[in-house]
Amino acid sequence: MNILFMGPPGAGKGTQAERIVEQFGIPHISTGDAFRLAMKEGTPLGVKAKEYVDQGLLVPDEITNGIVKERLALDDCKKGFLLDGFPRTLQQAEALDVMLAELGRGIDHVVNLKVDRSLLLARLTGRRICKTCGTTYHVLFNPPKVEGICDKDGGELYQRSDDTEEKVGTRLDEYSSKTAPLLDYYSGKGLLREVDGEKDIDVVTSEIAARLKGTL
Repeated sequence: MNILFMGPPGAGKGTQAERIVEQFGIPHISTGDAFRLAMKEGTPLGVKAKEYVDQGLLVPDEITNGIVKERLALDDCKKGFLLDGFPRTLQQAEALDVMLAELGRGIDHVVNLKVDRSLLLARLTGRRICKTCGTTYHVLFNPPKVEGICDKDGGELYQRSDDTEEKVGTRLDEYSSKTAPLLDYYSGKGLLREVDGEKDIDVVTSEIAARLKGTL
């Protein structure tokens, strides 16, 4: 089974992906993981990607697409895969269709986790991290016993600069403008499976599994 996971930042894709790949016995592939593997193994595309990464530059689509194709061609993907974080644009989605066709494969399901923007903001801006030990808390969902103080070592908790409402809002806007149009693309192909990501984690996992099995 070949699955794509979609959803805005904070929708819970990472958590759900870990659970789904365990249930279905397929690898969880993120673009970052594919890049790290290609660079570690020194593949020609990995070497090219590293040149851009080392300079802090955006890796061109043709290199990104090639690295993803290399990863999907490995033996552990023969029974299927869960692809997370790719494609991000319509051009990448079209390129993915081509590369999968060349591999004799195709996408079976595109799971989209739907979460209201206000809840996404609450999830993403509520994270707090201990300056001393790095333990992560959340002001709403996993608060420390004493506000601003780490339970483990009494260290001061801080908010990362990219977790501010302004920065989070920018990330959500970018997702809406660049990635959300992909939902129409996959919906038109009859592949889109919408799931309410605001429910309890276990309920979301069950509903995703049911959609993939065709029982919901």
